[in-house]
Amino acid sequence: MSTLCKDRVVIVTGAGRGIGREYALQLARLGARVVVNDLSVSRSGEDTGESTAAAVVREIVESGGQAIANHENVADFAGARRMIEAALDHYGALHGLVNNAGILRDRTLCNMSEEEWDAVIEVHLKGTFAPSRHAAAHWRDLYKKTGEPVGGRIVNTSSSSGLYGNIGQINYGAAKAGIAAMTIIAARELKRYGVTVNAINPHAQTRMTEGLRERSAAEIEARHPRWIAPAVAWLVSAESSDVTGRIFELGGGHLAAMEGWRRGPAAEPVDDAARIGPVLRDLAQRARRNVDMKGHDLD
Repeated sequence: MSTLCKDRVVIVTGAGRGIGREYALQLARLGARVVVNDLSVSRSGEDTGESTAAAVVREIVESGGQAIANHENVADFAGARRMIEAALDHYGALHGLVNNAGILRDRTLCNMSEEEWDAVIEVHLKGTFAPSRHAAAHWRDLYKKTGEPVGGRIVNTSSSSGLYGNIGQINYGAAKAGIAAMTIIAARELKRYGVTVNAINPHAQTRMTEGLRERSAAEIEARHPRWIAPAVAWLVSAESSDVTGRIFELGGGHLAAMEGWRRGPAAEPVDDAARIGPVLRDLAQRARRNVDMKGHDLD
């Protein structure tokens, strides 16, 4: 068995099912001590009355691995702090945080309710910020005590809905675009402490994506979480210290590094609304096209 993550303590949020479960299982197989966080809610965020986190922990322990269950709400600031403290109290260390928890409340802009917007933004955006903030503070304080790079790792979860744009997911896409920006900024801020921050843009067939569209057997296999988990395991390992501030597209037949916003065609500044229209139209026509959910130019 590989020892890529031997004795590294890693928190995985939303690890009770789907892609998060796959992360937790693979990390445990690679020697990590895993904190399996999950609220055990439905795809839209309702309580299901079961403990999926405990089930994953049992599976890990029965296979000879080490794991504990955690049921804190990632979007609760104090709860996120308690989650970080649980890892430190139980294992005496924290090396990695995988922010994976999420829900869906799909609706077009004209029909979306305030509650549907708030729920998705809270779980995805605040639910990435809050655990990351407390983990980062712990690593900063540890660096101040030792003066040595701490080897911390954060892996966030973005999405094609945020990076490319997907109709009917304006709340989810906004959150995922925000997470991409958060990843780049946090990577710059935490580099001084020896902490890396990366994100993935996963294509996976999980509870979150089932029923959204018909897929062939080959497409479902290509979207199995096993095509994504190895990259996450490597990104939280000690080996990945030279990779930070990056977003990787994984699954669905993809293994690619994403490239962010860059300045495109330019012109001399214009301070007259009557004259700027043709200049903006020319710039828009010369700029690279926006892309669809497959990364292809929109018609």
